[in-house]
Amino acid sequence: MESADSLPAPSAEALAHSGQVAARLREAIAGAGGWIAFERFMAIVLYEPGLGYYSAGARKLGRAGDFITAPELSPLFGQTLARQVADALAADCGRDVLEIGAGSGALAATLLEELERLDSLPDQYLILELSADLRERSRDTLAARVPHLMERVAWLNRLPPSFSGVALGNEVIDAMPVHLVQTDQDGKADELGVTISGDGFAMAPRPAQGELRQAVQALKLPAGYRTEIGLQARAFITSLAQVMERGIALFIDYGFPGREYYHADRHEGTLMCHYRHRAHDDPFLHPGLQDITSHVDFSAIARAAADAGFELAGFTSQAQFLINCGITDVLARVPPDSSEYLALSNQANRLLSPAEMGELFKVIALRRLCALPLRGFASGDRRNAL
Repeated sequence: MESADSLPAPSAEALAHSGQVAARLREAIAGAGGWIAFERFMAIVLYEPGLGYYSAGARKLGRAGDFITAPELSPLFGQTLARQVADALAADCGRDVLEIGAGSGALAATLLEELERLDSLPDQYLILELSADLRERSRDTLAARVPHLMERVAWLNRLPPSFSGVALGNEVIDAMPVHLVQTDQDGKADELGVTISGDGFAMAPRPAQGELRQAVQALKLPAGYRTEIGLQARAFITSLAQVMERGIALFIDYGFPGREYYHADRHEGTLMCHYRHRAHDDPFLHPGLQDITSHVDFSAIARAAADAGFELAGFTSQAQFLINCGITDVLARVPPDSSEYLALSNQANRLLSPAEMGELFKVIALRRLCALPLRGFASGDRRNAL
């Protein structure tokens, strides 16, 4: 992780935009009496309409942006995931796909291409995307790559009233706003919020209240421990369960089971900022110009799912999931003596290697009224770790 001082300087135009975001933050803090929860701060800098990181026009994804996701890294990711999706669409689990947070549209395009090749196209491919900017980018991607399938695609700004089929989210939960908490030397739980400090912002504690206080107390954290609690992520899983009549939900993200997430050695939490493919830990740097994420507590996701009526259907590493789904068979479709094969082989290594994305990223599967055995978890299922 780099220091903020070593990061590239933004352009004058970007700094002017960041100034607008900072002004909106100061307005929100003043309106709340001088303090807002970090969760509110994160929501503004990432999602405020027309201003937030995901809502404004700067490029975020891919090599020209701030970070790269698996679908942008390689078509192998979507082509392999399509096998699991095709299984579910062929079973009595619903005939639609709902992608949550489609970003650039790279995964949607690859999935539709591969599902068409497998003769397993969904009746509808729904995209839930809150950002108007990203809706346009994904629409452009799909129009360029699968124009003949556009009639199957629809964009949503909220969950549908009911859904049956396959719900997908790749690197979605990590970007949901989180509460920051810390324990003092007596073990008392404080929530960290944001105040105005000179021309910038600073953290300030207040006693944790209500559901947040209960969540921290349940963790029995040691004194002097700082971490994140993802109440919004849990609420989203509950909302998804309320609309899903039958089907499966797959979420791919970086994170840990609860025992690892709140390990004594991880006493400063997992909050990270991404700016031009560099990671650092200052969430107040250039508001609106950088991504802010935290790792996913998959145990909390599993508990929220169970409480909402989902069945936990699988949990494993991204590498194991892709291997189970046949990534090597997908790669073998390309002649091994071709330059394309060499490039794809290098991409597969990044997707599978424990030193890259293979182990840090996990896949969790939730289901309702869908008895389909899931090939992605046929070997190496780690549900007992949750």
